[in-house]
Amino acid sequence: MNHILVAENVSKQFGEHTALSNISLEIPKNCIYGLLGPNGAGKTTLIRIINQITHPDTGSVYFNGKPLGPEHIATIGYLPEERGLYKSMKVGEQALYLAQLKGLSKTEAKKRLKYWFDRLEIGDWWNKKIQELSKGMAQKIQFIVTVLHEPELLIFDEPFSGFDPINANRIKDEILSLKEKGTSIIFSTHRMESVEELCEYITLLHKSEKILDGKLSDIKKAYKNNIFNVGLKLPKEKNGTLASLEERYRITDQEYNKTENQLNFTLQLPDDRTTQALDLLKEKGNLNHFKEVIPSVNDIFIQTVNAKINE
Repeated sequence: MNHILVAENVSKQFGEHTALSNISLEIPKNCIYGLLGPNGAGKTTLIRIINQITHPDTGSVYFNGKPLGPEHIATIGYLPEERGLYKSMKVGEQALYLAQLKGLSKTEAKKRLKYWFDRLEIGDWWNKKIQELSKGMAQKIQFIVTVLHEPELLIFDEPFSGFDPINANRIKDEILSLKEKGTSIIFSTHRMESVEELCEYITLLHKSEKILDGKLSDIKKAYKNNIFNVGLKLPKEKNGTLASLEERYRITDQEYNKTENQLNFTLQLPDDRTTQALDLLKEKGNLNHFKEVIPSVNDIFIQTVNAKINE
């Protein structure tokens, strides 16, 4: 597999504080890679190392197979959580200035800015000052100047901060579109629902250490617990009893719908007992649904971090 970025045994100290401890990860090309962790886990330090704002004490970082160096700065776009726009400058003037810092000529910058301003329907903002814009409006400008130079790697740190649901969804679609065009993306957020929607791979950091990483679909499979949501329509004469099932399996969250005479519940099975359980359920009534519960990213996040805390 080709990788846009590889970190090998990266560590970073600030005085007596360990920000990163022996972190290794591989970010495939043309994917959205979730960088997750509680506050203080080390995410921002790692992002700053990738952007060469700071450097690791030990370890190495490679970009497209070569040691990360100053020549790669122009091929990376970074949208930080804390915004960095000049409030008293006009939107167009500032966007042109930042685009030229990334190596674009004024002519090319104007051409690309027109495309993005039209695409996000903000053409009439050109002569407004940043201080006149709402947080969400300013976030749109910062998103544009982040992607304008068409970098190979984009790093988004809480990109939906300040957006209403409609605009958050719009920026999400733009991120997916950039990925489809071949851009590699590191996505850092505390919004686990966004990770579910966007990320193919994740790394979870906790207190400077990597505690989980891999392809998200594989991680979810590994965290399954043979738990199923069941909907069982019962004959009236059976009156919803699950006594024989409860003797064998763990049943929770029972809810009886009297109108439909249907019992809904959660069932946890031992390994390789699915067929046996299905046979027992069918003896009780008509099985309307039997759906395996796949853990969410939020569930995995909480479970993994808590397990680390309780070690």
